[in-house]
Amino acid sequence: MPHHTHPAEPQQSLSHPYGRLGLHQLRPAAAELILLGDLTGRYATGSYSRLSSDGRTLVLREDRQGAPEHGHRITAAIACHVARAGGTADQLTGLLLHPEHEGGRHARNIALRSGQARALDYIRRVWASATAAVNSTVGVESRHHAHEVLAALRDRIETTPWRGERGRTALRVLRAHLNFAEIAGSLLHHASERQTAEEAGISRTTLRVVYESVLKPRGWLRRLRVGHGREGSTWYLDDGTNRHGSPALLSRFRTTQYPPDPALEEWPTPETATTADIDSTVIARLMGHDAFARHGLGSSALMIIGALHIRPAQTAGELVGAASVSRATAYRTLRRLADHGLVHHSGETWTLAPHALEGFGNDSLNTDTGHATQLARGWDEVARRHGTVGLAARRKALHALERVAYREALDQRAEHRSPAAVIVRDGRQVLVPAPRPDEIPSAWHGPGGRVLDPATGRTAPGWRVATDGRLILTTPADQRTYDELAAAHAEALSEWESTA
Repeated sequence: MPHHTHPAEPQQSLSHPYGRLGLHQLRPAAAELILLGDLTGRYATGSYSRLSSDGRTLVLREDRQGAPEHGHRITAAIACHVARAGGTADQLTGLLLHPEHEGGRHARNIALRSGQARALDYIRRVWASATAAVNSTVGVESRHHAHEVLAALRDRIETTPWRGERGRTALRVLRAHLNFAEIAGSLLHHASERQTAEEAGISRTTLRVVYESVLKPRGWLRRLRVGHGREGSTWYLDDGTNRHGSPALLSRFRTTQYPPDPALEEWPTPETATTADIDSTVIARLMGHDAFARHGLGSSALMIIGALHIRPAQTAGELVGAASVSRATAYRTLRRLADHGLVHHSGETWTLAPHALEGFGNDSLNTDTGHATQLARGWDEVARRHGTVGLAARRKALHALERVAYREALDQRAEHRSPAAVIVRDGRQVLVPAPRPDEIPSAWHGPGGRVLDPATGRTAPGWRVATDGRLILTTPADQRTYDELAAAHAEALSEWESTA
């Protein structure tokens, strides 16, 4: 699979004609992969094995199962190596179709099974994916450099305004992913939705809304692979640059406090400044507490605390820009924190209490406010006052039950899955073709081999009509096209008939 954090190397010009790319211009690991194939099994993980019903041991799949997936991974890795070295699609084709290169066996098998045109089309699709992956990633020279890249990304996150309740929730989710990336030591990391929701202190429903409306459209996160079973999804942290041009969908992208008439001489632009200044490390440490749930202190309190921690003694007007909140939200949140003795109001400036990060208030700091305070004695006490105590524990318990139910459903599905049937003939195994579904009515046939849904009359995505008039299902997880699947079935059927 393509590596999304790869060692930086000079882009060399490969001026070789078609099919004669010099392997000495590639990295030694790339040349070895092309010549000898995947000797170490690095790209075979998960291709030939699956978890057993108990979820603890690995069970090897039947013969020939997983070979196409393994071959595709090798092909994609070779394409990425050539793209990083500044090669072209024609040079990649020459490497893969060379008869002595073990790394191109998968592409040559497609050429033998489905024809040269199909193989060339497959190589072009792999090349397009490889170039897109290489051009959109950051070159990392070492693990130390990876942490420098993560630190620069953290600075960018902390100086980006996160307006509105949805924007502040997006910051919590993004900070959770940054925690996972720092542990992994790479922008590429693995995390499940439940794991991220627990880290950010929000529900899975809110998490999905934030993914689709803020973080993905604005270019902060990319999901490279959806998780399955016990494996979390594969994510890549980006720099927040929207390369697709889609607008950022924030709940309160602009404040509602606009003057009704320009003659009032009030501000015609959003209150919040274009830059922010918060300490996201503090936010990451506090956001999982029940005290900062939606009906507790909320995300606005996290922003205020993060802004006051990095720069104490700020006025409410300064906090509007530093914490990316409206003026009304700033005053309301400051008063709420002051009621717990967590902030100190001296004149026009506000400062955190000495032990505010631990959730302990200080009564002496608020003697000049004239407002009765109930000193906080830890974040659990604050959560109890707001009625949010135990939310994180209940969320974790619910996620644990969901994980158990999901794994049981996977086990039941695996038990009903019939293994591939083979017979041994002249010392070699011959695959027995699986029975095909019955022929479908002609009224279901659509143009181009598509299937019409009898209930709606519209095209059913994912379904195709085979050449023999029978139904076949193709899913996004398939590495092969429909024509390749049909050719593979025809080849197996021909071999079976000749043997039988």
